[in-house]
Amino acid sequence: MLFELEDVTYSRSGKVVLRDVSARLPVGASCVAGPSGSGKSTLLRLLNRLADPDSGRVLYEGVDVRETDPLALRREVSLVPQLPALIEGTVQENIAYGPRLAGHSFDTRSCLELAGLDPAFAGRDAAKLSVGEQQRVMLARALALEPRVLLLDEPTSALDEAARDAVEGTLRRLRSRTAISIVLVTHDTEQARRLAEYVIRIDGGRVTAQGPTDEVLSDREEEAVAAAEDAS
Repeated sequence: MLFELEDVTYSRSGKVVLRDVSARLPVGASCVAGPSGSGKSTLLRLLNRLADPDSGRVLYEGVDVRETDPLALRREVSLVPQLPALIEGTVQENIAYGPRLAGHSFDTRSCLELAGLDPAFAGRDAAKLSVGEQQRVMLARALALEPRVLLLDEPTSALDEAARDAVEGTLRRLRSRTAISIVLVTHDTEQARRLAEYVIRIDGGRVTAQGPTDEVLSDREEEAVAAAEDAS
């Protein structure tokens, strides 16, 4: 199992965001799905110690993440945030940022190609790219660290339909060409269906369902049909 959460509770500013969460995320392509404010992005941040739970444990390959060095963990389990956060300069300088801090070598061309961008983007001003292109530069920057896991927080929420489809296509190709596991956070159950093999549904800080995508989302559709029948 890639990640396991055992009875995890997390509070922020005195408010409980996650309560007694127990969940498992296997190797491969997984999704944490739920409405805005449900706690799904917080759960994602616990996976690479951008936050630590008040109680309970988060395990990465069977080891409590609090027993690992946070920087080493974040190089192996890399988070791509919801909105692009690029530094000033070229695409090449952005891709180089993380590896240089970590003392790692990297291949700009390979990173750009895996992120769905032409290598010619390397010399372009990152600030002048479209939001969809910037999001893929963020992905290339994460890939430069050669992570084993990518954590993706609503990676297409700020994009139009065409850009969303391009990013989703990039993620599918990435999964087919590499051994990288993906944990995707989304409010869009159809995106979960398109990209994930395993889904955790979360609402109000609690896990409401988890399992293979077809099973979990089929259950949700049955619930929606039943609710509509009751309302009528």
